[in-house]
Amino acid sequence: QVQLVESGGGLVQAGGSLRLSCAASGSFFSINAMNWYRQTPGNQRELVAHISSGGITNYADSVKGRFTISRDNAKNTVYLQMNSLKPEDTRVYYCYAAVRTDRYRENEYAYWGQGTQVTVSS
Repeated sequence: QVQLVESGGGLVQAGGSLRLSCAASGSFFSINAMNWYRQTPGNQRELVAHISSGGITNYADSVKGRFTISRDNAKNTVYLQMNSLKPEDTRVYYCYAAVRTDRYRENEYAYWGQGTQVTVSS
């Protein structure tokens, strides 16, 4: 079983910064992609940022230049540094990990964090 535990959400004024963290724990072989998503007003999850196991990143156009995703593979943790926050960034943010549980099989399984609220006041 794999658990993803998020932290770092909260209330911040527009223009401010927050740093989200998501730590994976449990029994697994390796973690491949790690992503951050956020809930849309229509209850969909939109991809905010992606980082591969090798550190390749990409971002949604709406956050490019303001958000930075990084990971610490030794700690099985992914981070999202959010700068220049805007009121429209107010959402619940979820981390995602593609986990390989077995060293002899390449199957990946998707795991999600519980979500953390980010609120940006104007």
